[in-house]
Order: sequence, then C-alpha cells, then structure tokens
Amino acid sequence: MSLNKALVRGVAVALVSGLALSTSLAACSSIPFVGGDKDKTPKTDVQQGIGVNGYLWRATLDTLSFMPLLTADPWGGVVNYDWYANPQTPNERFKATVFILDTRLRADALNVTVTKEVRDAAGQWTTAPVAAQTEADLENAILTKARQLNLANAG
Repeated sequence: MSLNKALVRGVAVALVSGLALSTSLAACSSIPFVGGDKDKTPKTDVQQGIGVNGYLWRATLDTLSFMPLLTADPWGGVVNYDWYANPQTPNERFKATVFILDTRLRADALNVTVTKEVRDAAGQWTTAPVAAQTEADLENAILTKARQLNLANAG
C-alpha cells in the first residue's frame, strides 16, 4: 500500500474514531460579547484561549494523531508533524504542516502542506513529489472533523 493511501486510511480511521469521541470544547463554546451594556451582540467567530478556530485546531490534532507531533502553536495556528513512515512502506516517509489562518470555521482558513521523501538504493532519503490530491484530502478530512465537532458542541 502506498503511503498516500496509508495517509488517507489514517485520516479515515481518525474520522471514524472521532465520531464516537465527544470532546469537550469549553474554550470554543464561550461566546464573548463585544462592547459594553449597549452592545449585547455575540461575536461568534472568536474563541478565548487560542488565536485560531478551536474546531479546526482540535480537528487537526485528532485527524493527524497518527503522525508524531513536532510543534504546535495555538496562537499562531501552526502545527508541525515530524516524519511518519507507514510500516507497510518503510522506504517512504511524510511530514506535514498545518496552517490555521482564521478564527472562523471556513474552508479557506486551513492550509496543509505535505513533504515526501523516499529512500534510494544507497539508503539516503531524497525528496519526492507528493500526489496533488493528498493535501486536499487531508484538508477535507480536517474540515469534516471540525464541522462534526461544531455540530456536536451546538447540540
């Protein structure tokens, strides 16, 4: 099985397991009010505690939990994952970086980049192209999970 298929399978497993998980998103559910007594309009696109959309943040961590986490900056919205090699394809490895670009739950608030390396005959890792659909599939899986978390928290 290629690593691209393994990544998609890992994402699918994370989504299925995430459906059974009722994660508490207390930081995401607080809706601060803007202004003083005169303005009681809730500002629903802001969460307290982190600088990005909490649903996208949690969905990113849940969806890519099969990869080793390298760094996570909840205020800047950047999550870096270290190299992951599927045991079935040990001569391929991937790493990913997820950028959460907004406080709103929107498709354009998310950007995933994936880097791939393959081992050559001498045992050295060399950069290889990533299938164009891989990044889009990961973004879609994260967005789907984020929407599920949002709906679960609304009910």
